[in-house]
Amino acid sequence: MGQRGNNPVHTNQHRNKRRRTQFGPARNFKQRLYGALDLGTNNCRLLIARPVGFGFRVTASFSRVVRLGEGLSASGRLSDTAMDRTIQALAICAAKLKDLGVASSRNITTEACRRADNCNSFIEKIDQQTGLAFETISYREEARLALLGCQSLLTDGLPYALVFDIGGGSTELTWARRNEVNGFDIIDVLSLPFGVVTLAEECDPPEIDCGAYQKMVAHIQDQLPDFCDRNKIRQEVSAGSVQMLGTSGTVTTLGAVHLKLPRYSRSLIDGLEIDFEALEAATAMLSSLDFERRAEVPCIGAERAELVIPGCAILEAIRKCWPVGKLSVADRGLREGILMELMAADGEPIVGNPAERAQMDAKPGPSQNETQ
Repeated sequence: MGQRGNNPVHTNQHRNKRRRTQFGPARNFKQRLYGALDLGTNNCRLLIARPVGFGFRVTASFSRVVRLGEGLSASGRLSDTAMDRTIQALAICAAKLKDLGVASSRNITTEACRRADNCNSFIEKIDQQTGLAFETISYREEARLALLGCQSLLTDGLPYALVFDIGGGSTELTWARRNEVNGFDIIDVLSLPFGVVTLAEECDPPEIDCGAYQKMVAHIQDQLPDFCDRNKIRQEVSAGSVQMLGTSGTVTTLGAVHLKLPRYSRSLIDGLEIDFEALEAATAMLSSLDFERRAEVPCIGAERAELVIPGCAILEAIRKCWPVGKLSVADRGLREGILMELMAADGEPIVGNPAERAQMDAKPGPSQNETQ
């Protein structure tokens, strides 16, 4: 097995010290750019931003499906084809970071590299071919960064939050309590060793019939009681003290399907609140379609048609275990958490951006979608 999250933190370039004059920090300091590069089991995602007020503004972004974890469950190793495919995408990211003169970045890998026997050699190969230094973070660090990146969407004022991130190779559930400064402190984290890619590979893709789907949901539900019981989560849910937030492609996709969007719009999804009945209806609709018809649904396409049903199964298990009744959707998470932490380390008073939906009237026009 590869090393699990004990590598030191790396950056592309040495962090520049905050430039100062005799009257304080230099005025052009806020023009510095920061980067966050997340290499997951299925996707490679880059975000470049600069601090603005108490948040930040995205300057450039990149997203590509690389399927790094393809075949990992069976072999325990990252395949040569998957690694080559991933390095091609990372070369584009390296060029963007260099061309834009990014002052500080953090580049992380998650579950695929945590599980792969050849993780360390792959990270060395990335460094040699792209100049990017990566670290493999633990699932607890992954959950911490995701919560940091999306906690500004937890606006109900309730004392507890259940935050989940359905990834390609794992699913993290975070149980957190609101603190005195209106942030959240992590109480406990559960990492389930499966995500949309690993579950899809265990079935007979691209089709998952009703029986296989229900079996999947039941299997996931079996993993949740210990986490629930030791934190008394169900009692807090019954008391109305819990808000739920999801950050993943599954929940953003279901949000788009629920709204019947002809094309994905971050400004309509980030901060969207959906009740469980609407989620169940969207899930039932997608589950009733075969692969080809799912691929024709706007905001799904061929790349997500295979993966969205396993994601729905994970979400259904979570909904059944903790009937909060509604959840908030975050089109943000780990990378935003990285950016906030890098900026805060340079003395920026970052607390996070408000929900995109709250800014629609104030900022008309197309949203900043990730591009290749």
